Order: sequence, then structure tokens, then C-alpha cells
Amino acid sequence: MKKINTQGLEIYTFSQNENDYISLTDIARYKDKERTDYIIQNWMRTRDTIDFLGIWERINNPHFKPIEFDVFKNHAGSNSFSLTPKRWVESVNAIGIINKAGRYGGGTFAHKDIAFEFATWISPEFKLYLIKEFQRLKTEEDVRLNLGWNVKRMLTKINYKIHTDAIQDKIVIPHKLSTKDASVVFATETDVLNKALFGMTAQEWRKKNPKKSGNLRDYTDVTQLVCLSNLESINAEYIRKGISQSERLLLLNESAIQQMKSLSVSPGIEKLGRI
Repeated sequence: MKKINTQGLEIYTFSQNENDYISLTDIARYKDKERTDYIIQNWMRTRDTIDFLGIWERINNPHFKPIEFDVFKNHAGSNSFSLTPKRWVESVNAIGIINKAGRYGGGTFAHKDIAFEFATWISPEFKLYLIKEFQRLKTEEDVRLNLGWNVKRMLTKINYKIHTDAIQDKIVIPHKLSTKDASVVFATETDVLNKALFGMTAQEWRKKNPKKSGNLRDYTDVTQLVCLSNLESINAEYIRKGISQSERLLLLNESAIQQMKSLSVSPGIEKLGRI
């Protein structure tokens, strides 16, 4: 569930089965903040609306009930005719309009095609602002989706390099821990990972860097973050196998050394670091 702001109104939206739905209840507040149900029902009782909803369902809904629809169509526009979203959905098996319960984000929602049609009936000006804000939301979602996909693709390339590249000495390599180092019992698994990769715990880092804000991982580069992510997975497997903490630390340290040697500062890695 997401919100867009249109002319001072917060309007909820959500996606379902790759379809976008927008709150008719929120749109109706542009006309009357208190009687939103009444506004929606007034819109649904008109012949033009019934025709539009019927055509939309025929195009998009293979389970639409045309015979039940004809009953509504024959009475649409008459003074005695009234129609609620619930009655419409239950009678014709509609999918374009959805009723959602809930204190926040509840109400009547409609597929964006129908919601924009409703917004036109409310106010053409409001509809244009609504479309603009909705398009902005979808653009932001596309950017985040593409960014996430690019990051995953780059991580895959980097991890491939870990397993295939020859050892290179262009980055900082963790120092090899001794058995004595491993004999210390660490309170958390985070400390184990930090010790394996950075040679120190978060607390030890803070003591060495009292003037720096944040924590140890805030000052890592992208190659260290990739390595750290891999170590987390490896450590989880070691824990499942019942390997002791001291033995895990030495094994993780060896893995960290190998991975950081295999990683090189390639253009792709630098690009990922700038994201």
C-alpha cells in the first residue's frame, strides 16, 4: 500500500496481480470529505458509468456475468436506481472494483482505468494532477526496481570474480588470525565476522577511532561489503554444521583473505560503489 499526494489529498494505491488500484474513497474526498460513499454511489448510478464499467469488465474479466449486468444497465439513470460498490462486485463478479477493510487505507479501490474515469467525473483538473502524481510514483518504482536489478547483477559479477579470478594485490587484504586470536569468545556473530574480515570488533574499532561517528561498517568499501555478505552466508552454514566459534573464526578469516585477494577494483566495482 502506497500513497500519493494530489492537491493536498493523500490517496492510497496498491498493486495486485500486476494491476494498479487507486482509492475511490480518497478521490471522493475532493468533493465531500464526510460522505465519500454517497459520492461514489452517485457516480455509479449513472448510465455512462454503468456502460463504462461493463465494457471494462468484458475486456478484462473472463468471469464477468453479462446477464446480471444487463439488469443494472436497464435501470441505470432512473430516479429509483441505486448501486453500491459491494452490490456491483457481488452481482456481476467484478474485478475492477475492490472493497478493502482497515482503518488506514481501507475503502473502495478501483483499477487505475476506472479510478481515472471516476476522477474525471469528480474534476477534470483533479484528474490531471492525479495522473501526474501516479505517473511519478510509477517512475520512482521503476527506478528502484532497475537499481535493485543492476546491483544484483553487479554483485553476481563480483562474486563470479571471487571464484574465478587470479589473485591480485590491489586492495587491502585482511591479516591472518592466529589460534590465540580465535580463542577469544565473542558475544555476537557480528563480532566474529568483523574480526574475520577487519581484524577487530566494532568496540575495538570505536576505541581506535573515538572521533569518528557511526560504526565500523559505515567506513567499509564496496568490496568489503560484498565479502562481508558472503561471509554471513558461509558462517550460517558453519553454524548449522555445529562448528565451534573459534574454528569458524579461523575458517572465515581464511575465506575473507582469499576473497579480498580475488577482488580487484574493476570499473564495474567502482560504479557499484557510487550507487
